[in-house]
Amino acid sequence: MSMNEKVVIISGGGRDIGRACAIDLAKQGANIVLTYHSSSETALSAVTEIEALGCQAIALQADLTKSEQVDEVIKTTLNTFGKIDSLVHVSGGLINRVKIAEMSNEHWDNVMDVNLKSLFMMSRACIPHMKAGSSIVTFASQAGRDGGGGGAIAYAASKGAVMTFTRGLAKELGPDIRVNSVCPGMIDTGFHDTFTQSNVREFVAGATALKREGESEEVAKLVTFLASDSSSYMTGNCIDINGGLLFS
Repeated sequence: MSMNEKVVIISGGGRDIGRACAIDLAKQGANIVLTYHSSSETALSAVTEIEALGCQAIALQADLTKSEQVDEVIKTTLNTFGKIDSLVHVSGGLINRVKIAEMSNEHWDNVMDVNLKSLFMMSRACIPHMKAGSSIVTFASQAGRDGGGGGAIAYAASKGAVMTFTRGLAKELGPDIRVNSVCPGMIDTGFHDTFTQSNVREFVAGATALKREGESEEVAKLVTFLASDSSSYMTGNCIDINGGLLFS
């Protein structure tokens, strides 16, 4: 799964799964551009760790719901490395658990912007600079398949849209650029530390075939595979990684 000398943009690469993706791809030889919104400390430590592996890396603070900041990420990437071989779009979030009867238009729009619009704008900005053989890896969620937990309708809807976007983009960009999506289940991240009660996490982990939560590093290995030529006959796939909790 060599990514030697490849340039990978990891949007949302400052912490948890995104950070693990940055490290794992660097272990395969990739040079990394990672964006972060607020997690500067862990983003900068990822750069240090990647450089210790013998690869190059930069961390860029950006709000990827704003087109001018998306354009600045692409400009900086090209000025630094001269090319883009892969986009791994991890950026996204639930923002807050809100039931539909209590949901404002603003909350709905914010969730769609952070999960779907950011992916649209990053893809649109990267594609003109990607040569044949490049790849895009998007991040959906198990919630996109099962509707999510309580108060997560907007999040689940946005992730379902990411899955459809992935399939459509794979058709549009084939045969030159492959596009696949990752659909994580219960992964031990700050997302669930913030939004999921501990008793719910224990129940869900116990309901998996593997009887545990997943780790960011396990998701990262799948991402590296999808970004690399090792998955050269795969495109338009939405791949579950949930410990056997949901089969699709």
